[in-house]
Amino acid sequence: MPRKLVNGAELYYETHGDGEPLVMIMGLSANLDWWTPEFLEELEKQYKTILFDNRDAGRSDNVEKKYQIEDLAKDTIKLMDQLNIDRAHILGISMGGMIAQEIALNYPERVNKLILASTNCGNPKSILPSGKVLNMLMKDREGRSNEEIIDEFISLLFADDFIDENPRFIEKTKRRMMRTPIEPDAYKRQLNAILKFKTGRRLKGLNIPTLVIHGKEDILLPPENGEIIADLIPDANLKLFEGAGHSLFSHVPKKTSKTIINFLENHNN
Repeated sequence: MPRKLVNGAELYYETHGDGEPLVMIMGLSANLDWWTPEFLEELEKQYKTILFDNRDAGRSDNVEKKYQIEDLAKDTIKLMDQLNIDRAHILGISMGGMIAQEIALNYPERVNKLILASTNCGNPKSILPSGKVLNMLMKDREGRSNEEIIDEFISLLFADDFIDENPRFIEKTKRRMMRTPIEPDAYKRQLNAILKFKTGRRLKGLNIPTLVIHGKEDILLPPENGEIIADLIPDANLKLFEGAGHSLFSHVPKKTSKTIINFLENHNN
């Protein structure tokens, strides 16, 4: 398995395709197995995609110490260093979008273009989900089965209609999620990093071409969060997708990959 030592932890990574580098950052508890193949295949035809598991997730090391989103941004930059990537397009979804924001703010010289999906900018600007969703997200995972946890998480990631209409896809997704589930203590560390995260007004100083995309049926990070980010970042492009929940690239893989490719190809620096 390809791994690189980054800030004291070995991170698992994969690269696919050729062309300009596109670094893709996953969200809370997720790993690179969670990327939807139908979404990836279009990107890999035109770009060199760099996928990796954040610390505490997937096949990367558990770190057993607290950290912040800025630390995960440093991990990404160090991984780019290890792979001899000076500049790249940066794409992040959910917590990965938070990491991507910190990369753009702290290492702007390393970013060509920025894609922020299904994410927010932290307190005090962000719009919270319902109390029910928050309780599910914050629930202690200790002593619960991975099957139970993943079934519950699926209900947060996907719109109800999508779950009902795509049972085979949901089963495949569950199997991918079950390959290397996150440990309860690691989940807490990632969640605590999210709770401390905030970029807010700092985003007004960004001078990087940015695409913000969000599903209109996202119950985990409501779509108003995408609108807020797009308003804060100068000249950001905003695209909302009908019928799509938090796991945006699974709901509409072809539409989102096409939107991203069009942005990367046609938006002037």
